[in-house]
Amino acid sequence: MHRPTSRLAALAALLVAPAIALAQGYPSKPIHLVVPFPPGGVADLIARPVAEKISQSLGQPVIVENRGGATGTIGAAYVAQAAPDGYTLLFGTTNEIAMSPTLYKSLPYDPTKAFAPITPVAEFPNVLVVGPKVSARTLGEIIDMARAKPRGLAFASSGEGSTNHLTAELFQTQAGVQVMHVPYKGGGPALVDVTGGHVDAMFATLPSAVALIKGGKLRALAVTGTRRSAALPDVPTAREAGMKDLVVTTWNGVLAPAGTPQDVIERLHAALAAAVADPDIKARLAAVGAETVTTTPQAFTATLRSDFELWSGVIRRAGIAAQ
Repeated sequence: MHRPTSRLAALAALLVAPAIALAQGYPSKPIHLVVPFPPGGVADLIARPVAEKISQSLGQPVIVENRGGATGTIGAAYVAQAAPDGYTLLFGTTNEIAMSPTLYKSLPYDPTKAFAPITPVAEFPNVLVVGPKVSARTLGEIIDMARAKPRGLAFASSGEGSTNHLTAELFQTQAGVQVMHVPYKGGGPALVDVTGGHVDAMFATLPSAVALIKGGKLRALAVTGTRRSAALPDVPTAREAGMKDLVVTTWNGVLAPAGTPQDVIERLHAALAAAVADPDIKARLAAVGAETVTTTPQAFTATLRSDFELWSGVIRRAGIAAQ
């Protein structure tokens, strides 16, 4: 009479066994950490020392694999479609997880369902920088310039719908000004033209601009964090400079494909938490204006939801759509 139940129990055991075996033997081969942007960018800059550190604790190589394009969505789609075995991970950013679902009419993945968030590893603000031809030395002065000549100031970005672009949209709304958006195919080319005086300003990601600011090629007017950056202690926050609601921080974090065994998630979380607690990693990231951070997978999931709510509102109000 109990045979059907016994058979079901046996079947369930057979299904669970491979997952348990996978978790117990994990990792047994190299892990690929996919950065969804080209080499040399901020995500790449942060991913490489983290990958090096976790490879030591996991006992297997962690290979950084750059799969750039379409504001991070190509690399994200690749990981979303990978086997959920812990050997293909996404070094995710705010762009492809919190912004792209609203920017694009359709995506080959659902950011809310396709991934198992593990933990953020770094957080950093944007910094408003101006080139050599702009006389403004404070946030208030550049707002006055923008008010005096609507759309007269050109703000560069790394692309339509990028963090740089959307921060400039927030700036316009909150300051009651209009500027001209000039999108580029990446943050590097955008910063080159700001330093060359071809474009006036940019809300650059702090790690990408620190060296140029310290080298005197760019002037920093304000950072968009909740407090001043240790990398630029003399630069005020936008809040201190009079824009109390201009607070924008960007995260980098690690996500696995949905369905990855919980034991594997826990092993990766432990390795990542240990990596970002390492003084060497903290120092290397602090030098470029990024702070290490780690949370539980549940808290990271909540961050993704809140970021999506923020940026989807900004995107819709500005009428931005990725081409």
